[in-house]
Amino acid sequence: MRDLSGAFTALVTPMKENGDVDYDGFRRLINFQLEQGIDGLVPLGTTGETPTLDEDEEEKLIRIAVEEVKGAVPLIIGSGSNDTKHMVMYTRRAKDLGADAALVVTPYYNKPNDDGLYRHFEAATAVGIPIVVYNIASRTGRNIPTPLMEKIAVIKGICGVKEASGDLNQMGDVLQNIALPRTGGVNPFYVLSGDDAFTLPLISLGGNGVISVVSNLVPARVKALTKACLAGDFEEGRRIHFELLPLVKAAFIETNPIPIKTAMSWAGHQVGPTTRLPLGKLDSKNEAPLKAAMQKLGFKI
Repeated sequence: MRDLSGAFTALVTPMKENGDVDYDGFRRLINFQLEQGIDGLVPLGTTGETPTLDEDEEEKLIRIAVEEVKGAVPLIIGSGSNDTKHMVMYTRRAKDLGADAALVVTPYYNKPNDDGLYRHFEAATAVGIPIVVYNIASRTGRNIPTPLMEKIAVIKGICGVKEASGDLNQMGDVLQNIALPRTGGVNPFYVLSGDDAFTLPLISLGGNGVISVVSNLVPARVKALTKACLAGDFEEGRRIHFELLPLVKAAFIETNPIPIKTAMSWAGHQVGPTTRLPLGKLDSKNEAPLKAAMQKLGFKI
């Protein structure tokens, strides 16, 4: 089990103007992230537009990620589905192709009951790769309450959670009741923020870092934020937090990853800014605040 602390980037999937995946662009993006000192990478998440990628595209992206990373940092591959059978298949694919862990989102649309959720994650761990639970009720329609998370967390193979509930009280309960008692043990439970805005407060409560959207554009800055906070230097952490906050807000002015891919394109990264339908182009009225946020960070737009 590798250390899952620090700044992890939820990678966008670069696409050509015709909507095809730009695999060369994906290689360049990974190497940019590594050069900037990122702590880990998370392809095939929501930010990577996985719901509109086909299985051949996904497999090729995983293979490229493994080839380019070469074990330098932990690679967590998104393998979620609202169908447990398919989730298991995607998780096994991640393991077979060389991932360090798999990110399994709460099944969406089905709104499973507690027994179904427990058994879904139990099925994921049976594959034999560390599993990070992804709790994001805003997209799935189903929150994982702390008492249920406590039960899921003791399943052998569950190694942490990407917490995107948006509820700091819940995050605190997860840390207090699950993660902190396992700190320093042989079976740690990592708690990573799934929302850039919560990185500092989550780490201040004992969390381990962030799976970040804005680090697609500014990986070194997000790495500096988590490094400072994990070292207990919250004065420096606050400085970086407020420095990044305008970009964090602008990155979610519309549905992710529309704003971040647009911003990356403006900054010279060849990622699109094409997104696949049903995601459209950034509304023109939102261009000014996104550009202003980038300019505050020194980008010449």
